[in-house]
Amino acid sequence: MVYKFRVILDTEEDIFRDIAIQSQDTLEDLHNTIVNAFGFDGKEIASFYTCDDNWNQEDEISLFDTGDVPGEQRTMADFVLEDILYEEQTKIIYVYDFISMWTFLVELAAIEPEVAGESYPALLYSHGEMPENAPEKEFDAEDDHFHSEFEDDFDEDDFDMFDGDDSFEDFGFEENWN
Repeated sequence: MVYKFRVILDTEEDIFRDIAIQSQDTLEDLHNTIVNAFGFDGKEIASFYTCDDNWNQEDEISLFDTGDVPGEQRTMADFVLEDILYEEQTKIIYVYDFISMWTFLVELAAIEPEVAGESYPALLYSHGEMPENAPEKEFDAEDDHFHSEFEDDFDEDDFDMFDGDDSFEDFGFEENWN
């Protein structure tokens, strides 16, 4: 089977590429196809991130094993497309070059039989010109009240007991030390 993806640069302008790739290819093959479709040199590291239907980032799948124990972490080459993307799970996030943070929304648009005589992967359609620099990223927390769970009822006056004397002898912890 052939997977047809729309790969969209996460930016204000409409910049995307439609690509076709065999379902038995790996995420590393998809990575290489995206690199070529958008004109990158392929010298930077990259990762895919699984996500939910609302594009909320989940697990990282990196290009290289970055774990503490060699071989412990699975990489893009270990994931066959049809095992990770299918009709019920169509979305994945792709980040190229962690300095520039080129971020792409990758969505499986169709699963079709192979066409005899066609070679895959293939660039099917290209829309929009790539900017010279990656769009600025805003890292906002999902919940606007993120910090509220860490708030307490203390204010600066409550911490006056620590002013001046740096001795902790009055707190009675000596018997707990060896």
